[in-house]
Amino acid sequence: MSALSLRLPKSLHEQLKELSREEGVSVNQFVMLAVAEKVAAISTIEYLEKRAKRGSREKLLAVLSKVPDVEPEEFDRLPSR
Repeated sequence: MSALSLRLPKSLHEQLKELSREEGVSVNQFVMLAVAEKVAAISTIEYLEKRAKRGSREKLLAVLSKVPDVEPEEFDRLPSR
């Protein structure tokens, strides 16, 4: 583990303390989870952008051409308007 010194505006610190109390975790745990969520979100975006660059319309159409042309099951249908 490593330590991190962080300066927050008093109002944000108060919100942080209240939210962590509501969640039943320490402020430290709450901040660690918030940072982990943000890192995961950014990593996911980067991963999806890299994957998107490998794709192509032609590949998509080739995969879609293999899907049978049948009506969806009743439970899978969109409600009619």
